[in-house]
Amino acid sequence: MKRLVIVILAAAALWSGYWFIAAHTEKRALTQWFAARRAEGWQADYAGFTVQGYPNRLDAIWTDMALADPATGVALDLPKFALMALSYQPNHVIAVAPKTMLLRTPQDSYPISNDDLRASLRLHAGPSLQLDRAQLSADKLVLAGPQPASLDHLSLAVSQHEDDERTYRLGLLASGLTPPEVLRNRVTSGMALPDQMQEARLDATVTFDKPWDISAINRARPQPRHITVALARAEWGALALQIAADLAVDEAGQATGDVSLQARNWRQMVQAAVAAGALDASVASIAETTLGLMARMGGNSETLDVTLSLRDGRVYLGPISLGPAPVFRLR
Repeated sequence: MKRLVIVILAAAALWSGYWFIAAHTEKRALTQWFAARRAEGWQADYAGFTVQGYPNRLDAIWTDMALADPATGVALDLPKFALMALSYQPNHVIAVAPKTMLLRTPQDSYPISNDDLRASLRLHAGPSLQLDRAQLSADKLVLAGPQPASLDHLSLAVSQHEDDERTYRLGLLASGLTPPEVLRNRVTSGMALPDQMQEARLDATVTFDKPWDISAINRARPQPRHITVALARAEWGALALQIAADLAVDEAGQATGDVSLQARNWRQMVQAAVAAGALDASVASIAETTLGLMARMGGNSETLDVTLSLRDGRVYLGPISLGPAPVFRLR
C-alpha cells in the first residue's frame, strides 16, 4: 500500500510538473505572438491574459482583446476570448467567442451578437501549426450597425485532404438568413419574397498555393488555385439556385472553367441581379431573351439549366458576355 501511495504521489508530481511547464510554454508563445504582431504594425492588445485549467486543461483566456490588421483595416474587439485544449492533446483547440463583440472596417463598425459561437481547430503537431480540420458553429448570429443582418444557424467545416496538404474540403450550411434591409428591398422590389432566405448549402474542394498554417496570419493568406464546387444551393421563397463548377485560378485570381447553373423562377433572379447592380440592364435584356429560348427548349420556361464559361476575366453564356468574372483572391 505504501508503495502504491508513493507511485501515485510521484505520478501526480510528474504530471503537475508537465502541466506547469506546458502552461508556461503556451503563455510565452502566445505572448510572443502578440508582440510580433505589434512589431509588424498590428494593434494586438489585451487587458488580461492567463493560462489556467490545471490539471487536465490548458485554457488561454484573454479579456478586452483588440486586434487590427493594418493591411486590410479590419479590426475586432472582444471583451473575452478563450482558446481551450486538453493538456494531453494541445493540438486540438476549441475557440469560444464572447456573446458580443465589435467588428470594425474602414467603412463602419458592426456590433455582433450571438447565442453560441465557437470553433474547433485540429492542428498538425509542429511549429507551423498547419490546419488539419476545423468546425465553426453559431446560433442566432446578429450583425448590427448601418446595415443589420442576421442568421438563425451557421455550420462551417473544413478538412485537409489526406493526400495533398494544400487541398481542403469545405462544407457550409446556413439557415434563416436575413440580408441587410437595403439589399433586401433592392433585390425583392416587385417580387413577393420573404424577409428570410430559407437555406444555403455549399460542398466544395479548394486547392491553395500553400497549406493553411500560422503564416496565413503572420505573413500572407494562401490563395486558391483550383476550385471544385460539387454543390452550392440557395433557396429564397420561390427562388432556388443550384451551382456546380470546376475552375482553375491563376496568380491574379482570374478563373477559367465552366459553371453549371440550375435556377427555378430564373427571370426574377435576373431582375434581382439588375436591381442589386450585379448585372447591367442592357446585358440582362439580351441574356433574358437567350435564356428564355433555352428554358423553353428544356420544357419548362421558368426553370433554367445552363452552363456559363469563365475566361479572360469575363463570364460568358455561349458567345454573350454577361460581365466581369469574380476575382478569387484572399486578402
